[in-house]
Amino acid sequence: MTQLQKTRAEDPREFEAPLHGPEAFAGMRRAGRLTADALDLLVEHVRPGVTTQALDRLVATFAHDHGAYSATLLYRGYPHSICTSVNHVVCHGMPNDKPLREGDILNIDVTLIVDGWHGDSSRMYFVGEVPRRAARLCDITYECLERGIAAVAPGRTTNAVGGAIQSLAEAERCSVVRDFCGHGLGRVFHDAPTILHYVEPSYAVPLRPGMLFTIEPMINLGRPQVKVLADGWTAVTRDRSLSAQFEHTVGVTETGVEVFTYSAKGYHKPPYNLAA
Repeated sequence: MTQLQKTRAEDPREFEAPLHGPEAFAGMRRAGRLTADALDLLVEHVRPGVTTQALDRLVATFAHDHGAYSATLLYRGYPHSICTSVNHVVCHGMPNDKPLREGDILNIDVTLIVDGWHGDSSRMYFVGEVPRRAARLCDITYECLERGIAAVAPGRTTNAVGGAIQSLAEAERCSVVRDFCGHGLGRVFHDAPTILHYVEPSYAVPLRPGMLFTIEPMINLGRPQVKVLADGWTAVTRDRSLSAQFEHTVGVTETGVEVFTYSAKGYHKPPYNLAA
């Protein structure tokens, strides 16, 4: 989940990012694995006619059955276990009883707490056959995330991550949303460091072994500007252009990066092959 509501302070960039040891990395692997499994579960259920409310119930039941619970449920009053963002919804879309339609693209964002540790991840899903421009946007967004992850290493800064994402998105004539960002996490849902998905010269946090954070670029086909609807959560593109997002939780290691939320089934990039 992106950092719409700030918890540790008005801006967690004011704080030094905590550094974590082997016990924390082990806890994050458990939380990340279960979060990925929850997203895997939804692959066969996302289809025309299904409601996002039904998907929300599936994740709530899955979490309960595995001794976990959703970090978003009742977080600052948010009433659901997942976020479901369809087409021009950028993030924090709220599950409802409206059926999904053929050609929709859908981001599902899940954060599960396992033994006190947060696993946070989101993926795009195709509802039936989707238009080529929508599939292309998802391809670009996925590659932006992968390049952002590849840029993580000790001695670099957060701008290496943002630069890798921004350069690809803009080369493909897409735009990077500025209003939301990645964030530190662990036993806390939203923590330092803030991870911008673009270059900000005035904000360059050195990456150090033991840091834990999400990378979660939101990429628009149109302009980057967004607005939040009257429900206080749902963010949409101002120009009604399509938006896509992928997210992983990662940790900085002594030699590079560890990703905690990869799918054991290889469901990283749509369309997902159920036969696999």
